[in-house]
Amino acid sequence: MFLILSPGALLVLQPAVRAQDVEAVASKVGKDYVRKQLSDGTFQPETYVFGKGDNWGARVDPTIDKVDFMDVARIMAAALAKKGYLPAGDPKAADELIMISWGTTEAPEHATQSNTHNLAQEANERRDRALLMLKDANIKRPSEAKAAQAMLAEADAALLSATIGIQAENQRREDTDMKTAALLGYDSWWVATNGAMDGSPMGRRKHDMLGELEEDRYFVVLVALDYKALVAKKKSTLLWEARFSIREHGTAFDKRLEGMVAKASEYFGRDSGGLQHVDVPPGRVIVGPVESLGVVREK
Repeated sequence: MFLILSPGALLVLQPAVRAQDVEAVASKVGKDYVRKQLSDGTFQPETYVFGKGDNWGARVDPTIDKVDFMDVARIMAAALAKKGYLPAGDPKAADELIMISWGTTEAPEHATQSNTHNLAQEANERRDRALLMLKDANIKRPSEAKAAQAMLAEADAALLSATIGIQAENQRREDTDMKTAALLGYDSWWVATNGAMDGSPMGRRKHDMLGELEEDRYFVVLVALDYKALVAKKKSTLLWEARFSIREHGTAFDKRLEGMVAKASEYFGRDSGGLQHVDVPPGRVIVGPVESLGVVREK
């Protein structure tokens, strides 16, 4: 025998927030940009035209490769409308040009996985063997000391070369991280943690920041320019910008884009006060009352 529930009885689904459900958002405004408020407290609508920015594709990813500019623009237009930004009826009279860019970042190779790091390890192991051989030769076989010294010198030279290579790799990695920080809006976090010591509270923040920067991420960048100044004076004047991203692993860009935009839209046209992290839940089911329809005997 089994129990039948009514169609109105819904299952509770309340998933825990995962790392890939946390979106990083950063927004800024130009120094002279102030939205005008109406008597009812809402903002005066501003009109815009879209411009297609860059589409960064760091690797093959079908969930983002199939998304084109119009797909992104339609989702963006709906979110902008809720914040008082409306498509211009006459493009020539638009207040803003909003450039849309999107894509993926690519995580840098970890130092411990690089060929230079492996060479350094091998050189260090050879150096240790040479030191043991030299010590043993000086005590038991003095005639072999010269060969051990030559092996030690060779290992020292290889270790020095690998160390210089590692330093160069670390510099390239830091340069890449810094560019990614600027692209994704982590620049405020980068500046705040610059020079932080490992183990300190700020050092732990830097570790968290690098953990996010050095993973593959989906991102979208909006840059709103003064369209009238651009047309009349050929001058690019920033009004506002918004940068938001989410972890790529376990995420499908085409399915998460609308949720990402909806959360990030809270910061459209205003300053976020640095990098913010917001949850982008995958959705939930509203629970209805459970009602038994009685017991039915199995046929």
